[in-house]
Amino acid sequence: MATEEKIWLESYPEEVPHSIEYDERCLHDYLQLSAGKYPNQDALHFLGKDMTYKELYEQSKMFANQLLSLGVKKGDRVAIMLANCPQGVISYYGALMVGAVVVQTNPLYVERELEHQLIDSGAKVIICLDLVFPRVQKVRSNTSLEYVIVTGIKDYLPFPKNLLYPFVQKKNTGIKVDVVYDKNTLSFKPFLKAGSLQDLNVSLDPVEDIALLQYTGGTTGPAKGVMLTHQNLVVNTIQCIHWTYKTVPGKERGLAVLPFFHVYGMTVSMNFGIMNGFTTVILPKFDPKMVLKTIEKQKITLFPGAPTMYVALVNDPTITDYDLSSIKACLSGAAPLPLEVQQKFEKLTGGKLVEGYGLTETSPVAAANPIWGKRKTGSIGVPWPDTEVQVISAETGEPAEVGEVGEIAIRGPQVMKGYWNRPEETARVFKEDWFLSGDMGYMDEEGYFYIVDRKKDMIIASGFNIYPREIEEVLYEHEAIQEAVVIGVPDEYRGETVKAFIVLKEGSSLNEEALEEYCRKHLAAYKVPKYYEFREELPKTLVGKILRRVLVEEEKEKRASTEKVSNE
Repeated sequence: MATEEKIWLESYPEEVPHSIEYDERCLHDYLQLSAGKYPNQDALHFLGKDMTYKELYEQSKMFANQLLSLGVKKGDRVAIMLANCPQGVISYYGALMVGAVVVQTNPLYVERELEHQLIDSGAKVIICLDLVFPRVQKVRSNTSLEYVIVTGIKDYLPFPKNLLYPFVQKKNTGIKVDVVYDKNTLSFKPFLKAGSLQDLNVSLDPVEDIALLQYTGGTTGPAKGVMLTHQNLVVNTIQCIHWTYKTVPGKERGLAVLPFFHVYGMTVSMNFGIMNGFTTVILPKFDPKMVLKTIEKQKITLFPGAPTMYVALVNDPTITDYDLSSIKACLSGAAPLPLEVQQKFEKLTGGKLVEGYGLTETSPVAAANPIWGKRKTGSIGVPWPDTEVQVISAETGEPAEVGEVGEIAIRGPQVMKGYWNRPEETARVFKEDWFLSGDMGYMDEEGYFYIVDRKKDMIIASGFNIYPREIEEVLYEHEAIQEAVVIGVPDEYRGETVKAFIVLKEGSSLNEEALEEYCRKHLAAYKVPKYYEFREELPKTLVGKILRRVLVEEEKEKRASTEKVSNE
């Protein structure tokens, strides 16, 4: 069945349009619109302090004028290396107002990663946390940075938290940073305060001009800068609005615990909230107890997250002590959502939790299950309005048949412009105007799509194709298992074989023999893991995505070390 038929449209709720008319506006224009509609509505709530839309717009404008005073002009790159905090939102929208390109930078980056990103992007200015300032200083001379603007979490805390926070920070991290300010190293608050409210008249083309350089994880080499235009980001946010059609503009309260420096949190938490006039309740990091308390106290209605977040919450023994009934809808992304977790979370909250799918290159959402419509277990759902998805057969290079596994390809207005300064890599991931995702999957007879795994994560054992996700789904169904991830490891006989890493639920016990017996009941013999390793925790990104590649590297190092010893 040809993808051109768009059979998924028949599964759309009647409230969701098949196609949308998009205004040709820049992303920051929507902050101005919301400030006009909801001037006294709280735009942000941060650890006890509120900021209205009028205040957020004015501070973003002041920041923009200050960037102009530093010589920042259209097309210059401005890096933001912050945890979730109001300064991150102000810096982001302020940079866009002057026509700069935002470079979101993970505050956990080590010096090597930071240096690569700053050199590759050619960033002129960076806004960073005081805690990461020493790292920035160490690489600064090797980059094109002209100015460093330093802030701290305390800068936007209410009294007396702002006075106490530095002591708490030092106690928790053991770090006390003394920043020496000069003409090129500036303090955020006084820098902002000196800004004017003069109107900015920067001419931008939403379709062509880049708003964001979002760096990919670099799992197959150095991290690449994905060029996302104003239109890419605006379109994906508007698509999100139509998909969540039961939300009320100016009325919802969204929880922003997904990092803004990740494209998922940036779109479905920050941009989505601001475009709709919602109150965005910001948490700088994920802590299950803090999230539960915040949902209850702030009456959170929207909570986009990652599967590991929902896993941690449903397994928290105190979850039933909190009133979570305000939750309306949650969109899960960044990794597969286990069915057991979805069902438990919905039962505990009364809200809807559905799985979606996307990539940095698609701004990021390309497909999702209908929130208040037909959804399918294990499926990533159907393509969003104006978005086409097809499966490319590995054998023929043509569109695959229904049910046939192949590479997922995406076409739509949210698909990136390309990779920054990498035309050859850009050409490699496009087949005409179809973006090749690198994910393997299939489409069913109703147009619902399923991801079986990353193309590069597929395990080939004795000629059989094994998809880690299928094994992980089976492991998650075991009552004693909280988290699981599967990788391929070298095997002299089979070429590759399967190894599973397991984190057990608190108070549970399970041994290898019992687990193997369980797997043999639920998996074909060639898919059953040959090795099991029980751990206290698994390596994750700040979004909560399990870092499979870290485990693969650890196994390579173990193997190399063993071979070295045996050869001595």
